[in-house]
Amino acid sequence: MPEPIVSLNEETLRDDLRELVRKTVEELLNGLLEEEAGDLVGAERYERTAEREAYRAGHYDRKLATTSGEVTLRMPKLKGVRFTTAIIERYRRRETSVEEAMIEMYLAGVSTRRIEDVSEALWGSSVSASTVSNLNEKAFKAVERWRNRPLERA
Repeated sequence: MPEPIVSLNEETLRDDLRELVRKTVEELLNGLLEEEAGDLVGAERYERTAEREAYRAGHYDRKLATTSGEVTLRMPKLKGVRFTTAIIERYRRRETSVEEAMIEMYLAGVSTRRIEDVSEALWGSSVSASTVSNLNEKAFKAVERWRNRPLERA
């Protein structure tokens, strides 16, 4: 039997693809943040206009856990106007689907310590057991509010 011409390491290929997707997500989100900052300021970077409402004052880095892995967002800082973005809620560190997955794991009987390990393997950032407990507590409160809501007839 002839030797294969090309040998393929599937694990390396999978890791490379995962990193490519993560970088693409990171670049896309950072591009969207820059566009939003440009719209708020009323001018692009280094552009001088009379309609300018605010000024850029650099960036700060912020981590966000996504289903594609942990990405670093370069959040624009602005002077003269508060920067609020539609992309991510203020103080949010994890994508909603990541939080939902952690809650589902907990409800399926996975221990909080094991969820730490799984989150590190899947998303590249681990969460503490107390964070998992806090997420589940919020979910249980929301379910309880829904269960006790007043019912009205149509």
